Amino acid sequence: MNQKNLFDTKELLKPDNMLRLYASGAFPMADEVTGNINWFMPEVRTIIPLENYNIPRSARKSIEKIDFEIRFNTNLIDVVEGCADRETTWISGELIDAYRRLKKRGHVHTVETWLNNQLVGGLYGVTFRGAFFGESMFSKVSEASKAALISLIKHLKEKDFILLDVQY
Repeated sequence: MNQKNLFDTKELLKPDNMLRLYASGAFPMADEVTGNINWFMPEVRTIIPLENYNIPRSARKSIEKIDFEIRFNTNLIDVVEGCADRETTWISGELIDAYRRLKKRGHVHTVETWLNNQLVGGLYGVTFRGAFFGESMFSKVSEASKAALISLIKHLKEKDFILLDVQY
């Protein structure tokens, strides 16, 4: 059966429309085979309320042993490409372009983990009205994505964000 998307993907990937969809609880993913962009709104979401969240001591201790440098918002494309560097990926070129446009408007942010001046892990997500919608993360060395996540949580709490949405 020949299926046709009922919505104009290009229109939905415009910054204002993307922000409206994120605000309603939806997020985009490209089909790993066709590359078509679909929007998902799962009934059950993993939400981390930040107000009373404490980072587990064991997590903090495990990353303190490694001399990571954490940077924010210095390298969107390399972080997104690091996240997409898998056998199959939902992160298409069309989505990367959409995230680039959202970044220009101040709504996409990265947390990067560096070791010996090399990008070894990180994450990126969309921010909107006190929420951070985590899109993806990657790690080339042990604990690198954990270091990015812990740094993100600390940063969000300092900036009075309300929640971290990790989607699934």
